[in-house]
Amino acid sequence: MARSFLIKVPASSANIGPGYDVLGVALALFLELEVTIDSSKASETNADPNNCLLSYSEDSEGYGNVPLSSDANLITRTALYVLRCSNIRKFPLGTKVHVRNPIPLGRGLGSSGAAVVAGVMLGNEIGQLGFTKQRMLDFCLMIERHPDNITAAMMGSFCGSFLRALTPQEVERREIPLAEVLPEPSGGEDTGLVPPLPPIDIGRHVKYNWNPKIKCIAIIPQFELSTADSRSVLPKAYTTEDLVFNLQRLAVLTNALTLDPPNPDLIYPAMQDRVHQPYRKILIPGLTEILQSVTPTTHKGLLGICLSGAGPTILALATENFEEIAHEIINTFDKENVKCTWKLLDVAHDGSTVEPLPASSPVDAPAFQDE
Repeated sequence: MARSFLIKVPASSANIGPGYDVLGVALALFLELEVTIDSSKASETNADPNNCLLSYSEDSEGYGNVPLSSDANLITRTALYVLRCSNIRKFPLGTKVHVRNPIPLGRGLGSSGAAVVAGVMLGNEIGQLGFTKQRMLDFCLMIERHPDNITAAMMGSFCGSFLRALTPQEVERREIPLAEVLPEPSGGEDTGLVPPLPPIDIGRHVKYNWNPKIKCIAIIPQFELSTADSRSVLPKAYTTEDLVFNLQRLAVLTNALTLDPPNPDLIYPAMQDRVHQPYRKILIPGLTEILQSVTPTTHKGLLGICLSGAGPTILALATENFEEIAHEIINTFDKENVKCTWKLLDVAHDGSTVEPLPASSPVDAPAFQDE
């Protein structure tokens, strides 16, 4: 019997100033996977070695450049990893996955993290494996070892997270698809065997409250910056003074964003950072001026400002005057000949979701046709 379902995974912003590799917030900008499984249409998926016809909507970020082979696309590679851990080698006959992705690629809004989460959820739904979100998080963290974006995208809301170290043996298998920031595994390649299930509870997290009056302004420069490149400029060691500076602000910020009314005199200084933003300014023209000149004093309604993840997107938190704040930052980038767009986003409190679609939904017809 044919079945159809919709997977939605939010974008995310990591770090939020002092919370490097710790804090993440899910944003209401959703990667969507419309999935149908209909064995009567198996002939339409035979061209793919894993029985999956993958397509993207023309308005998706990266349309035309994203690989459509299930062995190459990060979403489907991740789903196959999850399935093979349960001894399911391929997608069912007649599997079609149509992707709509409005999350900009390589801009610090969690596009790769969303792809990994979507892939794990796809594998869980396809195989009807019944994993909880917490267990699915283990699969995600085998692929992407930085939990801030992944945890926010899966669980939703405003999260703090950490993960335990894995042994070399636990990460060496080549069947595990890897995000760009991970080193290639050292060995263990044997695709004829079932990959081992991930260890349990790799990551731990807590959800903080978030004052609903606080909105997220994402100012998105029109150039990509890979996580690997952005990490390469960071030092290998830090002074005690700089670490204490961040820890003090991190402790205050996680509570300050819950308070009502939001207090810019508390939030703005608590979003300062000495661990990653000062070093990434060489990769992002105008970053230093933006972080220093756009303040609650100069712009009513602004609460705080930071680099979103690895950048180059700027995240501003505010309660009003959203357009004015966005255009001030855009104008600063414009002086550096960097063009930008911007989005006003709410927090995605539910994180990733799956919902059934009626078999007669128009989703299965034109949306799933090969492009």
